[in-house]
Amino acid sequence: MRRRARAVVPFSAGVLLGVALFGLVPELAGELGWTISLLLFAGGYGLLLLLNRYYPVCPTCTHDHDHNSCSTELHGFAGPLIAAAALHSFLDGWSIATVQLAVPLGLRVAVPLAVALHKVPEGIALGGILRAAVKTRGAALGWCALAEGTTLAGGALGLLMAPHLGTRWITYPLGITAGWLFYLGYHAVHEEWRSRGARPAFVSALAGIAGAAAIQRGAEALFG
Repeated sequence: MRRRARAVVPFSAGVLLGVALFGLVPELAGELGWTISLLLFAGGYGLLLLLNRYYPVCPTCTHDHDHNSCSTELHGFAGPLIAAAALHSFLDGWSIATVQLAVPLGLRVAVPLAVALHKVPEGIALGGILRAAVKTRGAALGWCALAEGTTLAGGALGLLMAPHLGTRWITYPLGITAGWLFYLGYHAVHEEWRSRGARPAFVSALAGIAGAAAIQRGAEALFG
C-alpha cells in the first residue's frame, strides 16, 4: 500500500502544478493583470510556507517527515497535525467552491480532480502518521476522516458566501489558491526527488501536468 501511494504522490503533485501554472494563473492575469495575480500567488505560497514552519501542512509534501518510519511512536504529534490537516482541507474545499463560480469550464473540472487526486496519497500518509501518534486504528481513522472532512465545510461556506459577496471577490481567493496549490505540488515533487531520485519524481510529475492540461482543454472543447 505504501509503495502504491508513493507512486501516486508525484503524479498528483504534477496535476496540482499544472492547474496552478497553466490554469489559474493565466486566467487571473486576464482578469486582474500579472502584477496583482503574482502578488496573490506569492501570498498563497507564503501563507502555507509560514504555517509549515510550525506544523506540517501536508503530510505528503513535508520535507522533514520520513515516510518510511511511520511506525515510530509520535507522542504529542496528533493534535497539531490534525489541526493543520483540517485547515488545509478547509482551504481545499473553499478552492473548489470558488472555482465553480467564475472560471472557465476546464478549470471547474480540473481543480476538483486535482484536489481529489492529491487527497488520495495525502489521506494515506495522514492516516499512517496518526496511527503512530494515537493508540488505536479506530482513533486514527476517525481523526483522519474528521480532518479531511473539513473539505466539505470549506466548500459549503464558500458557496454560501458567494451570493452575499458578489462575483468580483472570487478572483482574489483564487489567486491565493494558485499559490498554495503550487506549494503543495512543488514540495511533494521535491520530497520525492530527494527520496526516490529525479527520474521517477519528474516523469510522474510531468505526466500529471500534462494530464491537468488535457483535462482543462478537453472539458472546454467538449462542453464549451
